Amino acid sequence: MALQHWTEATFQQAEEQGVTALVDFYADWCGPCKMLGPIVEQLAGEITDGTLIGKVNIDENPAVAQKFRVMSIPTVVVLKDGKEVARSVGFTSKDKLVSLLAQAK
Repeated sequence: MALQHWTEATFQQAEEQGVTALVDFYADWCGPCKMLGPIVEQLAGEITDGTLIGKVNIDENPAVAQKFRVMSIPTVVVLKDGKEVARSVGFTSKDKLVSLLAQAK
């Protein structure tokens, strides 16, 4: 499934689909976010089980970041049926992201 870029409006639609979603909260000026971006994109290309993989730019969509109490970036949140089940703050590995997704199964 392709990597999705969510806005405040489209994020709510994704959240209401009732599936597992991995959300990468980032900003364009954030160095660690730039390092994590390709990893999230690669993961999006590999996941085929219906899990949504997306990014939310916190500068352009502050309400979504506030809703999930994102204080530092990058922050990755895994949702199951719209509820948070796992979180990672700071740069992380692809293996850690896969592990976070496994917590939602």
